[in-house]
Amino acid sequence: MAQEMTMTTAESVQTLESRHVLQTYRRQPVTFVRGDGVRLFDADGREYLDLLSGIGVASLGHAHPGLTRAIADQAKTLLHTSNLFFHPLQGQLAERLSNLSGLPRAFFCNSGTEAVEACLKFARRYWYTLEEPRAEIIALEGSFHGRTMGALSVTWDEHYRKPFAPLLPGARFVPANDCAALLQAVSRNTAAIIVEPIQGEGGVRPLTPAFAAAIGEACEKSGALLIADEVQSGLGRTGNPFYFSTLGMKPHLVPVGKALGGGVPIGAALVSEEVAARIFYGDHGSTYGGNLLACRAAICVLDELVEGGLIARVAEVGRYFDERLKSIRSKRRIVKDVRGCGLMWGLDLTIDAAPVVPAALERGVIVNRTAETVVRLLPPLVITEADASEALNRLDAALGAMENVENGGQAN
Repeated sequence: MAQEMTMTTAESVQTLESRHVLQTYRRQPVTFVRGDGVRLFDADGREYLDLLSGIGVASLGHAHPGLTRAIADQAKTLLHTSNLFFHPLQGQLAERLSNLSGLPRAFFCNSGTEAVEACLKFARRYWYTLEEPRAEIIALEGSFHGRTMGALSVTWDEHYRKPFAPLLPGARFVPANDCAALLQAVSRNTAAIIVEPIQGEGGVRPLTPAFAAAIGEACEKSGALLIADEVQSGLGRTGNPFYFSTLGMKPHLVPVGKALGGGVPIGAALVSEEVAARIFYGDHGSTYGGNLLACRAAICVLDELVEGGLIARVAEVGRYFDERLKSIRSKRRIVKDVRGCGLMWGLDLTIDAAPVVPAALERGVIVNRTAETVVRLLPPLVITEADASEALNRLDAALGAMENVENGGQAN
């Protein structure tokens, strides 16, 4: 066993996984063993610039000194006691999240998907307590909210949904940014509207201000609660604490995750006072949720975002990404659109984006594909303009190789 645990060659790692790990992931044939800032290193010592940050998770990059110290210090002090007792860190973290979001309370869990589940439960509980049980949830076409049964029920793509049907009843989908369709769909049977202010898996598609206003109108007329899913777009990713505020939204519930722990699993459902007043002891729970290790990591991340000035820096570097990506669009005919802000971007291609991922890896830059034709970029929030320039040069070369293939040549 000890010998197996220390194997680090790519071949040995992949062979062991193929024997014992459930094959639910189609992985790229790269084995990462070390990180430093925005760089990752594989088992052969090769360096890569990371424009994905573990799908938006490694917010402070890899092996961040402050986060490393905080985790190590907490690990030698106390890791976990359960939610049967108090500990010093949940309140501190909840207060920081409240100051950022304007929502006064937080429920802690272990992932963004769990945070979505909590928000769906709290919405149902709210209406049950008012003795007006509502079950209908309005979601958007192109949405992705997670893979557990509740979150999957409000996720649009049939590829994710169909193998697990029947899902929770009551979910209805309307086209994103179609104000008329939304207003027609929402009624006094609607418990909640759930939206991503910027759809991530759906292709990095921001909601329009007009649609955000229509959501507010629909909630006011029907009483429906608003769940703004900021698991991917929140916590500084767009150069703002949360993108819902950019759109003028006033959500009742906000699930967060991904970037919150910088790599340590943690999620949270942020809750308005109106909804919190309808939640009671025993209505929800989590064994691991909000333990000391996860909270300590999250506090470190939020300290960097706010006191460390990282949110403002994201906005600044985000403007550089905007300029460079639009320059690439004007240069590469296979890039038909560039969408996003801050450090959340999508390059919509005229071709399937799948081959761009390995082509980029060959050139030492990590991206991923979503919504079939979109190359998604979610770099660590600590990325510098110099690192961004180098990474985007490598991505541009990968796109050039794909363009060459489209023209009948060879990738090179």
